[in-house]
Amino acid sequence: MIKLSVIVAVGIGGAFGAILRTILCRHLPTFFLTYFPAPIFLVNIFGCFLMGVLIELMASYWTPNNLLKEFVTTGFLGGFTTFSAFSLEYALIVERGLNIWALIYASVTFIGVITAFFAGLKIVKFILNF
Repeated sequence: MIKLSVIVAVGIGGAFGAILRTILCRHLPTFFLTYFPAPIFLVNIFGCFLMGVLIELMASYWTPNNLLKEFVTTGFLGGFTTFSAFSLEYALIVERGLNIWALIYASVTFIGVITAFFAGLKIVKFILNF
């Protein structure tokens, strides 16, 4: 059974992550790409990069207590990066009949978040082994 303290830690972390995502998405530039939701794309890339960094740090260098780990990973970064927001943006592009842009958005997001995650892992490994 999950402890109440873990639920509270995840909930508070998730609230902070979601608030930060909302603020950033309202203030990040949309660039010149009218049909490409750049702010949520950038937030997802950055959040997945941070997750990679933290996972590698926790695997090889730093062991936070369980509440802090849950607060940061499941809570904060889970609330900060969200594929529910991705799905909404994707659906809006499709509803506009811009299927090519939807395919581009989905492909670039998927490749970007996975690449960012592994970049975070590799950078921490490089720094710790330097």
